[in-house]
Amino acid sequence: MQSRNELPGSRRVIVKIGSALLTAGGKGLDQPAIGQWVQQIAELRQQGIQVVLVSSGSVAEGMSRLGWKTRPHRLNELQAAASVGQMGLVQTYESLFKRHGLQTAQILLTHDDLSNRERYLNSRSTILTLLELGVIPVINENDTVTTEEIRFGDNDTLGALVANAVEADLLIILTDQAGLFERNPSLDPSAPLVSQAGINDPRLNDMVGDSLSGLGRGGMITKLRAARLAARSGTATVIASGRESGVLPRILDGEELGTLLIPDVSPLIARKRWMAGQLKLKGCFVVDEGAARVLRDAGKSLLPIGVIAVEGEFRRGDLVACTDSAGREIARGLTNYSAEEARLIMRQPSTRIEEILGYVDEPELIHRDNLVLS
Repeated sequence: MQSRNELPGSRRVIVKIGSALLTAGGKGLDQPAIGQWVQQIAELRQQGIQVVLVSSGSVAEGMSRLGWKTRPHRLNELQAAASVGQMGLVQTYESLFKRHGLQTAQILLTHDDLSNRERYLNSRSTILTLLELGVIPVINENDTVTTEEIRFGDNDTLGALVANAVEADLLIILTDQAGLFERNPSLDPSAPLVSQAGINDPRLNDMVGDSLSGLGRGGMITKLRAARLAARSGTATVIASGRESGVLPRILDGEELGTLLIPDVSPLIARKRWMAGQLKLKGCFVVDEGAARVLRDAGKSLLPIGVIAVEGEFRRGDLVACTDSAGREIARGLTNYSAEEARLIMRQPSTRIEEILGYVDEPELIHRDNLVLS
């Protein structure tokens, strides 16, 4: 079971900051507070830790700019507020990160972006490329185009889904509470803080309650749900107070801040379970002896040049098997190209993909991050 002592080994972290922290009680963006979190993220980057920032606050900032005192209930008004507020949110992050020599990128996601396999891969590839370039992705729900039926519901859930997509080591949810308490601390100030718990501990269900802020959509119950969602890919979650001085570096140093919720499986086992149990095979790449050896012994990516046949009909993002010429399954993974495209580029070096197809999504048919050995 993961412990606080293992958190310093986290190399890819999702940081989610809630509306109650960002907006100073509904009075617009709290620039000094945001500046402190930005500085902390910059410190993590200096340590070689990749950080994805999932930020709430667009609706609350829009409400402030529009002079609205209470959160609207009509979807079109919420979308209008988000559109207005997103401008201030992005400008704030860009200017503050720039002071530390860091570039930022805005990514607005809908539920369909992370549930549709092809768009999921596109989103994942974009985020991972930005991280490799040293850019800080700033992610928010695309409130202006989503409908009530397809919303994430809260940015805690969005943070967990992003953690799943990029296989983050840790999800940190910063809130206006010190963490998860055994009882509601507003009603019982003596309630003890839960320092650490297994994600499936049944006692957790009795500890969560509704949000009291009125600005965000999530309470402690959504944070627990998000932690359980993140745990599906083996990601641990820390729920902690964003008002704690130096909270992010201290958590990554292993200090006991907030509540650590520990997944019940390792990332590798979680990924194998997901691919084996939740996705159906749509096709097969038959590989030559050299590719079979590289996959089996080194766990490397599958390149087009090693494929001698393509079986089935599938689209980008579908789950396909990799077999040797005798039909023995070696691995399975998410393909970067459709069956039609794969047939055109098989037995070819990756350098010819653009020449043959007219574009290139990835140099690999299956990237090693999306491949598990059978």
